[in-house]
Amino acid sequence: MIEIGALLQELLIDPFMMLPFLKRALAASIMIAVSSGLVGVFLLLNRMSLVGDALSHGVLPGIALAFLFFGFNIYAMSLGGVLAGVCIAILASIIAHYTNLKEDASFAALYLFSLALGVVLIMQMGTQADLLHILFGSVLAVDGESLQFIWIVLVATLILLALIYRPLLLYIIDPLYLALKTPRGLFYYGIFLFLVVLNLVASFQVLGTLMTVGMMMIPAICARLWSNRMERVLLIAMVLGILGAYLGLVASVHYDIASGPMIVLVLAAFYLISLLFGAEGGVLRQKSGKRHRKG
Repeated sequence: MIEIGALLQELLIDPFMMLPFLKRALAASIMIAVSSGLVGVFLLLNRMSLVGDALSHGVLPGIALAFLFFGFNIYAMSLGGVLAGVCIAILASIIAHYTNLKEDASFAALYLFSLALGVVLIMQMGTQADLLHILFGSVLAVDGESLQFIWIVLVATLILLALIYRPLLLYIIDPLYLALKTPRGLFYYGIFLFLVVLNLVASFQVLGTLMTVGMMMIPAICARLWSNRMERVLLIAMVLGILGAYLGLVASVHYDIASGPMIVLVLAAFYLISLLFGAEGGVLRQKSGKRHRKG
Protein backbone atom coordinates (compact mmCIF):
# COMPACT_ATOMS: atom_id res chain seq x y z
CA MET A 1 0.00 0.00 0.00
CA ILE A 2 2.84 2.38 0.84
CA GLU A 3 4.50 1.66 -2.51
CA ILE A 4 1.23 2.31 -4.36
CA GLY A 5 0.77 5.58 -2.47
CA ALA A 6 4.31 6.67 -3.31
CA LEU A 7 3.78 5.77 -6.97
CA LEU A 8 0.53 7.73 -7.15
CA GLN A 9 2.19 10.73 -5.52
CA GLU A 10 5.06 10.54 -8.01
CA LEU A 11 2.66 10.33 -10.95
CA LEU A 12 -0.12 12.70 -9.92
CA ILE A 13 1.26 15.22 -7.41
CA ASP A 14 5.04 15.58 -7.78
CA PRO A 15 4.91 17.18 -11.28
CA PHE A 16 2.88 20.10 -9.87
CA MET A 17 5.21 20.44 -6.86
CA MET A 18 8.38 20.50 -8.96
CA LEU A 19 7.23 22.50 -12.01
CA PRO A 20 5.85 26.00 -11.24
CA PHE A 21 4.59 26.51 -14.80
CA LEU A 22 2.43 23.40 -14.39
CA LYS A 23 0.71 24.96 -11.37
CA ARG A 24 -0.23 27.95 -13.51
CA ALA A 25 -1.45 25.66 -16.28
CA LEU A 26 -3.56 23.69 -13.78
CA ALA A 27 -5.11 26.86 -12.33
CA ALA A 28 -5.90 28.08 -15.85
CA SER A 29 -7.33 24.71 -16.87
CA ILE A 30 -9.61 24.53 -13.81
CA MET A 31 -11.01 27.99 -14.52
CA ILE A 32 -11.48 27.10 -18.19
CA ALA A 33 -13.20 23.84 -17.25
CA VAL A 34 -15.73 25.66 -15.06
CA SER A 35 -16.39 28.49 -17.50
CA SER A 36 -16.41 26.47 -20.73
CA GLY A 37 -18.34 23.62 -19.11
CA LEU A 38 -21.24 25.92 -18.27
CA VAL A 39 -21.31 27.45 -21.75
CA GLY A 40 -21.03 24.01 -23.36
CA VAL A 41 -24.18 22.76 -21.63
CA PHE A 42 -26.24 25.58 -23.16
CA LEU A 43 -24.66 24.96 -26.57
CA LEU A 44 -25.62 21.29 -26.31
CA LEU A 45 -29.19 22.03 -25.24
CA ASN A 46 -29.55 24.45 -28.15
CA ARG A 47 -28.17 21.80 -30.55
CA MET A 48 -25.29 24.09 -31.46
CA SER A 49 -22.34 21.75 -30.85
CA LEU A 50 -21.07 22.18 -34.42
CA VAL A 51 -21.43 25.96 -34.12
CA GLY A 52 -19.02 25.84 -31.18
CA ASP A 53 -16.59 23.86 -33.32
CA ALA A 54 -16.92 26.36 -36.16
CA LEU A 55 -16.32 29.33 -33.86
CA SER A 56 -13.25 27.66 -32.34
CA HIS A 57 -11.70 27.70 -35.83
CA GLY A 58 -13.21 31.07 -36.67
CA VAL A 59 -11.14 32.87 -34.01
CA LEU A 60 -7.86 31.70 -35.58
CA PRO A 61 -7.37 34.51 -38.16
CA GLY A 62 -7.82 37.16 -35.46
CA ILE A 63 -5.35 35.41 -33.16
CA ALA A 64 -2.92 34.98 -36.07
CA LEU A 65 -3.08 38.66 -37.08
CA ALA A 66 -2.55 39.80 -33.50
CA PHE A 67 0.40 37.40 -33.20
CA LEU A 68 1.98 38.84 -36.36
CA PHE A 69 1.76 42.42 -35.06
CA PHE A 70 2.20 41.99 -31.29
CA GLY A 71 3.80 38.55 -30.78
CA PHE A 72 2.54 36.33 -27.95
CA ASN A 73 0.64 39.11 -26.18
CA ILE A 74 -2.35 37.47 -24.48
CA TYR A 75 -4.56 40.57 -24.53
CA ALA A 76 -3.84 41.44 -28.17
CA MET A 77 -4.35 37.85 -29.33
CA SER A 78 -7.50 37.50 -27.25
CA LEU A 79 -8.97 40.72 -28.62
CA GLY A 80 -8.14 39.62 -32.16
CA GLY A 81 -9.74 36.23 -31.55
CA VAL A 82 -12.91 37.73 -30.05
CA LEU A 83 -13.31 40.18 -32.94
CA ALA A 84 -12.78 37.42 -35.51
CA GLY A 85 -15.23 35.08 -33.75
CA VAL A 86 -17.91 37.78 -33.47
CA CYS A 87 -17.44 38.66 -37.16
CA ILE A 88 -17.84 34.99 -38.14
CA ALA A 89 -21.02 34.68 -36.05
CA ILE A 90 -22.53 37.85 -37.54
CA LEU A 91 -21.53 36.89 -41.09
CA ALA A 92 -23.03 33.40 -40.72
CA SER A 93 -26.30 34.90 -39.48
CA ILE A 94 -26.41 37.39 -42.39
CA ILE A 95 -25.76 34.63 -44.95
CA ALA A 96 -28.47 32.44 -43.38
CA HIS A 97 -30.92 35.37 -43.42
CA TYR A 98 -30.41 36.39 -47.05
CA THR A 99 -29.89 32.96 -48.66
CA ASN A 100 -31.52 29.53 -48.46
CA LEU A 101 -28.57 28.18 -46.46
CA LYS A 102 -29.06 27.30 -42.81
CA GLU A 103 -26.84 28.92 -40.19
CA ASP A 104 -24.87 25.72 -39.50
CA ALA A 105 -24.01 25.39 -43.21
CA SER A 106 -22.76 28.99 -43.25
CA PHE A 107 -20.64 28.31 -40.16
CA ALA A 108 -19.15 25.19 -41.80
CA ALA A 109 -18.00 27.11 -44.88
CA LEU A 110 -16.69 30.06 -42.90
CA TYR A 111 -14.77 27.99 -40.35
CA LEU A 112 -12.87 26.10 -43.07
CA PHE A 113 -11.94 29.41 -44.68
CA SER A 114 -10.92 30.83 -41.28
CA LEU A 115 -8.77 27.81 -40.42
CA ALA A 116 -6.92 27.93 -43.74
CA LEU A 117 -6.42 31.71 -43.54
CA GLY A 118 -5.15 31.52 -39.96
CA VAL A 119 -2.60 28.81 -40.77
CA VAL A 120 -1.33 30.74 -43.81
CA LEU A 121 -0.95 33.95 -41.78
CA ILE A 122 1.01 32.23 -39.01
CA MET A 123 3.30 30.40 -41.43
CA GLN A 124 4.04 33.64 -43.31
CA MET A 125 5.72 35.27 -40.32
CA GLY A 126 6.01 32.61 -37.64
CA THR A 127 7.63 29.20 -37.30
CA GLN A 128 6.38 25.63 -37.14
CA ALA A 129 6.65 25.83 -33.34
CA ASP A 130 4.46 28.95 -33.29
CA LEU A 131 1.84 27.19 -35.41
CA LEU A 132 1.82 24.12 -33.16
CA HIS A 133 1.55 26.32 -30.07
CA ILE A 134 -1.48 28.21 -31.40
CA LEU A 135 -3.20 25.12 -32.81
CA PHE A 136 -2.55 22.69 -29.95
CA GLY A 137 -1.64 24.81 -26.92
CA SER A 138 1.33 24.77 -24.57
CA VAL A 139 1.52 24.69 -20.77
CA LEU A 140 4.68 26.81 -21.01
CA ALA A 141 2.64 29.68 -22.46
CA VAL A 142 0.50 30.18 -19.35
CA ASP A 143 1.93 33.18 -17.49
CA GLY A 144 0.53 35.65 -14.98
CA GLU A 145 -1.21 37.72 -17.66
CA SER A 146 -2.86 34.62 -19.12
CA LEU A 147 -4.16 33.61 -15.68
CA GLN A 148 -5.50 37.10 -15.10
CA PHE A 149 -7.34 37.12 -18.43
CA ILE A 150 -8.83 33.65 -17.88
CA TRP A 151 -10.00 34.74 -14.41
CA ILE A 152 -11.72 37.78 -15.95
CA VAL A 153 -13.43 35.52 -18.51
CA LEU A 154 -14.59 33.14 -15.75
CA VAL A 155 -16.08 35.96 -13.67
CA ALA A 156 -17.73 37.55 -16.73
CA THR A 157 -19.20 34.19 -17.76
CA LEU A 158 -20.63 33.48 -14.30
CA ILE A 159 -22.18 36.95 -14.00
CA LEU A 160 -23.64 37.10 -17.52
CA LEU A 161 -25.00 33.54 -17.42
CA ALA A 162 -26.64 34.28 -14.07
CA LEU A 163 -28.30 37.36 -15.60
CA ILE A 164 -29.55 35.66 -18.78
CA TYR A 165 -30.10 32.14 -17.38
CA ARG A 166 -33.92 32.10 -17.49
CA PRO A 167 -34.43 33.94 -20.80
CA LEU A 168 -31.67 31.85 -22.40
CA LEU A 169 -33.35 28.62 -21.28
CA LEU A 170 -36.66 29.93 -22.60
CA TYR A 171 -34.98 30.85 -25.90
CA ILE A 172 -33.68 27.29 -26.19
CA ILE A 173 -36.99 25.62 -25.22
CA ASP A 174 -39.52 27.94 -26.92
CA PRO A 175 -38.08 30.94 -28.82
CA LEU A 176 -41.52 31.92 -30.16
CA TYR A 177 -42.94 32.25 -26.66
CA LEU A 178 -39.93 34.33 -25.59
CA ALA A 179 -40.47 36.58 -28.63
CA LEU A 180 -44.05 37.19 -27.46
CA LYS A 181 -42.91 37.97 -23.91
CA THR A 182 -39.98 40.25 -24.78
CA PRO A 183 -38.36 41.68 -27.93
CA ARG A 184 -34.89 41.06 -26.48
CA GLY A 185 -34.62 37.35 -27.31
CA LEU A 186 -31.96 37.90 -29.98
CA PHE A 187 -30.10 40.19 -27.58
CA TYR A 188 -29.81 37.34 -25.04
CA TYR A 189 -28.74 34.98 -27.81
CA GLY A 190 -26.10 37.48 -28.92
CA ILE A 191 -24.71 37.73 -25.38
CA PHE A 192 -24.51 33.95 -25.25
CA LEU A 193 -22.63 33.73 -28.57
CA PHE A 194 -20.23 36.39 -27.27
CA LEU A 195 -19.60 34.21 -24.19
CA VAL A 196 -18.92 31.22 -26.45
CA VAL A 197 -16.30 33.16 -28.41
CA LEU A 198 -14.80 34.64 -25.23
CA ASN A 199 -14.34 31.21 -23.66
CA LEU A 200 -12.87 29.73 -26.83
CA VAL A 201 -10.32 32.53 -26.97
CA ALA A 202 -9.47 32.20 -23.26
CA SER A 203 -8.78 28.49 -23.73
CA PHE A 204 -6.36 28.60 -26.64
CA GLN A 205 -3.17 29.12 -24.60
CA VAL A 206 -3.62 25.78 -22.81
CA LEU A 207 -5.65 23.81 -25.36
CA GLY A 208 -4.89 25.43 -28.72
CA THR A 209 -7.54 26.68 -31.14
CA LEU A 210 -8.18 23.20 -32.57
CA MET A 211 -8.85 21.62 -29.16
CA THR A 212 -10.74 24.36 -27.29
CA VAL A 213 -14.17 23.11 -28.29
CA GLY A 214 -13.30 19.72 -26.72
CA MET A 215 -13.19 21.23 -23.22
CA MET A 216 -16.45 23.03 -23.95
CA MET A 217 -18.53 20.21 -25.46
CA ILE A 218 -17.30 16.80 -24.26
CA PRO A 219 -17.98 17.37 -20.52
CA ALA A 220 -21.44 18.72 -21.41
CA ILE A 221 -22.19 15.67 -23.59
CA CYS A 222 -20.99 13.32 -20.85
CA ALA A 223 -23.05 15.13 -18.21
CA ARG A 224 -26.19 14.82 -20.33
CA LEU A 225 -25.70 11.03 -20.38
CA TRP A 226 -25.74 10.98 -16.56
CA SER A 227 -28.64 13.28 -15.74
CA ASN A 228 -31.71 15.07 -17.12
CA ARG A 229 -31.80 17.77 -14.44
CA MET A 230 -30.24 21.06 -15.48
CA GLU A 231 -28.48 21.78 -12.19
CA ARG A 232 -26.90 18.31 -12.11
CA VAL A 233 -25.86 18.50 -15.75
CA LEU A 234 -24.07 21.81 -15.11
CA LEU A 235 -22.33 20.43 -12.01
CA ILE A 236 -21.27 17.16 -13.67
CA ALA A 237 -19.92 19.03 -16.70
CA MET A 238 -17.74 21.24 -14.49
CA VAL A 239 -16.44 18.31 -12.40
CA LEU A 240 -15.59 16.19 -15.45
CA GLY A 241 -13.88 19.16 -17.09
CA ILE A 242 -11.71 19.79 -14.03
CA LEU A 243 -10.81 16.11 -13.67
CA GLY A 244 -10.05 15.82 -17.39
CA ALA A 245 -7.84 18.91 -17.29
CA TYR A 246 -5.89 17.60 -14.28
CA LEU A 247 -5.29 14.11 -15.68
CA GLY A 248 -4.57 15.48 -19.15
CA LEU A 249 -1.91 17.86 -17.84
CA VAL A 250 -0.29 15.04 -15.85
CA ALA A 251 -0.23 12.82 -18.95
CA SER A 252 1.15 15.63 -21.13
CA VAL A 253 4.11 16.04 -18.75
CA HIS A 254 4.89 12.33 -18.46
CA TYR A 255 4.58 11.65 -22.20
CA ASP A 256 5.95 15.02 -23.40
CA ILE A 257 2.91 15.72 -25.59
CA ALA A 258 1.04 19.00 -26.10
CA SER A 259 -1.46 19.64 -23.31
CA GLY A 260 -4.48 20.27 -25.57
CA PRO A 261 -4.65 16.86 -27.27
CA MET A 262 -3.95 15.00 -24.01
CA ILE A 263 -6.74 16.79 -22.13
CA VAL A 264 -9.18 16.06 -24.95
CA LEU A 265 -8.10 12.38 -25.02
CA VAL A 266 -8.85 12.06 -21.30
CA LEU A 267 -12.23 13.72 -21.84
CA ALA A 268 -12.87 11.33 -24.73
CA ALA A 269 -12.27 8.42 -22.32
CA PHE A 270 -14.89 9.94 -20.00
CA TYR A 271 -17.24 10.11 -22.98
CA LEU A 272 -16.80 6.40 -23.74
CA ILE A 273 -17.47 5.52 -20.09
CA SER A 274 -20.56 7.75 -20.05
CA LEU A 275 -21.74 6.28 -23.34
CA LEU A 276 -21.65 2.80 -21.84
CA PHE A 277 -22.70 3.37 -18.23
CA GLY A 278 -24.52 6.73 -18.22
CA ALA A 279 -27.70 6.69 -16.12
CA GLU A 280 -29.65 8.66 -18.74
CA GLY A 281 -28.90 7.14 -22.13
CA GLY A 282 -25.93 4.83 -21.53
CA VAL A 283 -25.94 1.80 -23.83
CA LEU A 284 -25.68 -0.79 -21.05
CA ARG A 285 -28.28 0.97 -18.90
CA GLN A 286 -30.72 0.99 -21.81
CA LYS A 287 -30.18 -2.72 -22.45
CA SER A 288 -30.66 -3.45 -18.75
CA GLY A 289 -33.90 -1.45 -18.75
CA LYS A 290 -35.22 -3.37 -21.76
CA ARG A 291 -34.49 -6.71 -20.03
CA HIS A 292 -36.38 -5.58 -16.92
CA ARG A 293 -39.38 -4.52 -19.02
CA LYS A 294 -39.40 -7.86 -20.86
CA GLY A 295 -39.17 -9.71 -17.55
